[in-house]
Amino acid sequence: MTEAYGVDSEVGPLRTVMLHRPGNELRRLTPRNNDKLLFDGIPWVGRAQDEHDAFAQALRDRNVEVLYLGQLLSEALGDPAARASAVSGTTEDLRLGDSLRDYLRTALAALDPEQLAEALMAGVRNDEVRAGGLVTSLLAHEDFLIDPLPNLLFTRDSSVWIRDSVAVTSLAMPARARETQLTELIYKFHPRFSGADKVYDHTLEHVEGGDVLALGPGVLAVGVGERTTPAGVERLARRVFAKDLAHTVLAVPIAQQRATMHLDTVCTMVDVDAVLMYPNMAEEMRALAVTTDGEELHVAESEPFLVAAAKALGIDTLRRIDTGLDPVTAEREQWDDGNNTLALAPRVCIAYERTVETNARLEESGIEVIRISGSELGSGRGGPRCMSCPVLREPITIG
Repeated sequence: MTEAYGVDSEVGPLRTVMLHRPGNELRRLTPRNNDKLLFDGIPWVGRAQDEHDAFAQALRDRNVEVLYLGQLLSEALGDPAARASAVSGTTEDLRLGDSLRDYLRTALAALDPEQLAEALMAGVRNDEVRAGGLVTSLLAHEDFLIDPLPNLLFTRDSSVWIRDSVAVTSLAMPARARETQLTELIYKFHPRFSGADKVYDHTLEHVEGGDVLALGPGVLAVGVGERTTPAGVERLARRVFAKDLAHTVLAVPIAQQRATMHLDTVCTMVDVDAVLMYPNMAEEMRALAVTTDGEELHVAESEPFLVAAAKALGIDTLRRIDTGLDPVTAEREQWDDGNNTLALAPRVCIAYERTVETNARLEESGIEVIRISGSELGSGRGGPRCMSCPVLREPITIG
């Protein structure tokens, strides 16, 4: 097993990726809590697992090493300091009260690493403990004392590698806040990532991994909208510039619609000079190029996104491949994550099989499309890119 890590583009040949196989956290979704936990529906978990296994196998078939977040977390929790940190962070919730908090800290500390990882991911219900006391007496039996984390499936959001440094992100939605605490435990305590440099952490301004695109060596595009704040982009820019991880950060405002929560829901790269874009928004997308002189940040005037991106990359133009064939088809296929492709190498990507027209357009443009099923995986509104955190890609040269 290689111990290398580093990502400087969206399309460099993928060598190692972190996934999360759907588990019991998805079985905790009900019609009462799925909105709160940010799912559009209640997935058929067995089928979602089958689909995810096929996704992982498609990656292995292309010589990609697949790491699983749950396994990494269990292994990291073998460290007593990691266990103490996990239990403390999970029981800080003000809803618990002192008596229940003390009970849960004792109960969680008694679990072995695998059991603790399961409790942290799948949550703990009131009727699964015998805590006693006022808080548990006033809660319904089915209420969660520790909420499940069904969005762990989308490993892209909680961390992103920028060259050889990892940004553990700061997730905006309360339902996802604990995800980055678990991800941070992995990067801090797992031997696989011993010595890894960290450029961001979950205590900082909101930045989500789905909004961060490594357009090429030294160039990041960061979406600004529902999940990533302007202050988050500024903080990330300052930190990557200080570590010389990038020379340009493009801040890209995203018009908020129901299915456009992240930049990668409207734009992903499929070649060193080609992007797949949602045409209903593409003409309006603009970017502000942020650079530094070593002391101050400099913000350029707003330009069309593709123009600003090509300038930053030092090339004449970026090829644009549109989702769908017409505005209505484009809207349907964008909703089905047609834009959310995962590049395995230049001109090779994984996409959901249901986005038929978009996949055809990609192939007409010379892009190989590896199709996977996503009828159940997509119920949380995320595609192959959302479900994957590249840990190692081979470097590329542009221009």
